[in-house]
Amino acid sequence: MIPTATYRVQFHAGFTFADAAALAPYWAALGISHLYASPIATARQGSTHGYDVIDPTTINPALGGETGFRALVEALRGQGLGVVLDIVPNHVAVGGADNPWWLDVLEKGPASPYARYFDIDWSPADRELQGKVLAPFLGAPYAQALAAGDIALDVEPDLGRLSILAHGAHRFPLRRESYEQVLSAVRVDAVAKIDRQSLAKAYDASALHALLEEQHYRLAWWRTAGDAINWRRFFDITELAGLRIEDPAVFDAVHALPLRLYREGLIDGLRVDHVDGLAQPGAYGRRLRQALQAAAPDKEPWLVVEKILGRGEALSADWGVDGTTGYEVMNEISAVQHDPAGAEPLAALWGAISGRSESFADEERAARREVLTRDFAAQLDAAAAAFHRLARAEIATRDLPLPALRRALVALVVAFTRYRSYAAETGLAPQAALDRAAADEPASAAALAQIGRWLAGDGQFPQSLRTEAIRRFEQLSAPVAAKAVEDTAFYRYGRLLSRNDVGFDPGRFSTSPADFLALAAARGEAFPHGLLTTATHDHKRGEDVRARLAVLSHMPDTWAARARAWLNLAPLGFMDPADAHILHQSILGAWPLELSPDDQSGLTAFADRLTGWQRKALREAKLRTSWTVPDEAYEQACEDYLRDLLTGASPTFRQECADLVAAIAPAGVANSLVQAGLRLTLPGVPDLFQGAEFWDFSLVDPDNRRPVDYAARQAGLMHGRKTVDWRDGATKQTLIKDLLALRRAHPSVFNAPLRPVTLQGRRASQTVAFERHSGSERLLVVAAVGCAPACLASRTPKIAPDWWADTALPDGRPIAELTDGAPFWAAVT
Repeated sequence: MIPTATYRVQFHAGFTFADAAALAPYWAALGISHLYASPIATARQGSTHGYDVIDPTTINPALGGETGFRALVEALRGQGLGVVLDIVPNHVAVGGADNPWWLDVLEKGPASPYARYFDIDWSPADRELQGKVLAPFLGAPYAQALAAGDIALDVEPDLGRLSILAHGAHRFPLRRESYEQVLSAVRVDAVAKIDRQSLAKAYDASALHALLEEQHYRLAWWRTAGDAINWRRFFDITELAGLRIEDPAVFDAVHALPLRLYREGLIDGLRVDHVDGLAQPGAYGRRLRQALQAAAPDKEPWLVVEKILGRGEALSADWGVDGTTGYEVMNEISAVQHDPAGAEPLAALWGAISGRSESFADEERAARREVLTRDFAAQLDAAAAAFHRLARAEIATRDLPLPALRRALVALVVAFTRYRSYAAETGLAPQAALDRAAADEPASAAALAQIGRWLAGDGQFPQSLRTEAIRRFEQLSAPVAAKAVEDTAFYRYGRLLSRNDVGFDPGRFSTSPADFLALAAARGEAFPHGLLTTATHDHKRGEDVRARLAVLSHMPDTWAARARAWLNLAPLGFMDPADAHILHQSILGAWPLELSPDDQSGLTAFADRLTGWQRKALREAKLRTSWTVPDEAYEQACEDYLRDLLTGASPTFRQECADLVAAIAPAGVANSLVQAGLRLTLPGVPDLFQGAEFWDFSLVDPDNRRPVDYAARQAGLMHGRKTVDWRDGATKQTLIKDLLALRRAHPSVFNAPLRPVTLQGRRASQTVAFERHSGSERLLVVAAVGCAPACLASRTPKIAPDWWADTALPDGRPIAELTDGAPFWAAVT
């Protein structure tokens, strides 16, 4: 069954299947068709998200196990609801002592049946790693950890196994060939007879080092990973190892659980995490759809992929999927609510405050180069080596040396504006990126031209070498994009934070209603069942934070004056003014509607939330501090400044901030209602993120994964129509419920294509208007995307009739009479 609306939940030990089952009546009353579940496979103990899977073949017992999941499905089915499941085919969690596949590889090396599951280079350039896995899990340099006793030989009598224990958390099994030596050293004839005391006596640091040299792994300090690792990780996270899902055996093992659940009718579709991390996303999508169809031939699966589309990029139509998870929709709805007139003055403000470039493109290129050469040096080297083997295979290219190819690859990845090229599947070279790279690095033009020919398949060469080179290049460019753009540049660039979020293009400040509708219509035609979202578990800030901050684009001069004044309000110490400006925006955007500037306990709680966000933001930016080399003194100075603003002796900032929030919040609420309305009426499947049916002023995770007050939401759903105060979250919830009811009552019209409606009059360029026809039914939607000035003037989310002036439908009906002051209006006639 294709969903008509989904509701995303994050499962963890604090919110289990049983907790969700109790909410089935509420979700049904709200109007969704499917629960959209975060990964449920067995994850690392204590996981709060489920993406650190250690056993993809079983359901996580911490969530309730298979019995609990079946009970959840039964409760949902009893309310007429289905289930969509998030799966993680790209990686599993490693390190620790809990992943049996990984532990088997450590013990048996290339001979392990699971060695093919991981993307390990068993013959790297580093000869000391021949036939070994680099294990960069030590908390200190190897020699230091060895001398300090942080590495010890251990016995696991219940498993009959000997292993290395590091820092009391990471376990590395010994190869079986080493057992005889150990038994001899402690003078026993069986592992069961060994005790830890005898092992400690027999193996001092020198003997332990000699034993370690014989293993299928080499222990190393965690900081060496980026430069030396010989296996693919998820982004730069050493605790998450990439899987070779293109291998049929790996595909079958990883998908055995979701395919069984689909075959048994327990789930109705899948959401695929990070599809760009896979070797060939298109081939994977087609294979997964075929597997789902084979598992249950009597129904059509629903399959969407997490895919970030770059500017001008469209999802390929031959992947066998129903669409993406909707980041591009989130981006477009945000962009159409920003006033283009605010772009230049806000960029100038940012440049003056930060001393950095006003252009996001400059920030992105710098971040790409830094992240690539610092955090992905080992993967870069492996990709360059793969292209070098390709060059050596033919006389015409044998003079292309390895360093030249490496420099060219750096230039190319830096010049990318997308995640990857898909050359292996399309046979097309990324010509625009190649041209930009050649312009930036003229000395690498010849090497870049040859790389372009290889990517396009132009010439004679061993196909297996080309396939391997392209795979390594694609699986390098994608994580670099993710880490450099979203997890670095987004935290460095502060023109207006509402345009910095997952899947967004901060360099494009706004879009016109006409362009917005053209993209929506094309997307609806190509992928009528793609997901529509405006909030996710990965968002940098909640949808209503972004909606409020977008108001500043309509009042750039007023905001610039206030922003400059705030920088001079309290001493910054040695805090960077750019970091202070980003903080001020975050406080303004996330300030709770009910928070009073003299509520000390409320301000303290707000400061606590912001402190967690700020530390993460500073470290992700990697300018003054980072995760790998934290500057705790700088972080403390920033925290002191934050807490002084919100809880210090002087009330000036918090009073001024509260006053500004009071002034812009009504316009922000109007934007929020428009945002929700568009998500629920555009072609596609609308998704609601947990709790965001009320106002969502969350920040980046873990803030956006705090417990949801479902009691309040259930009460709001019951009494929402009686709400008169727009500050009450039930205002938003009521709109969502009404539109979901409209979708259920008129399913055919919500499956019809979108047609832009050309308005007449003064506000036509500030309004999104469209219709969808099915037979005699017609859905008409009018959304005032540029209404912020009207709401700023009225200090309510309502739009006064005179703002609309002469704006009318093509048949002459005045918009002011049609909408009756609402910023969003939809009806089926």
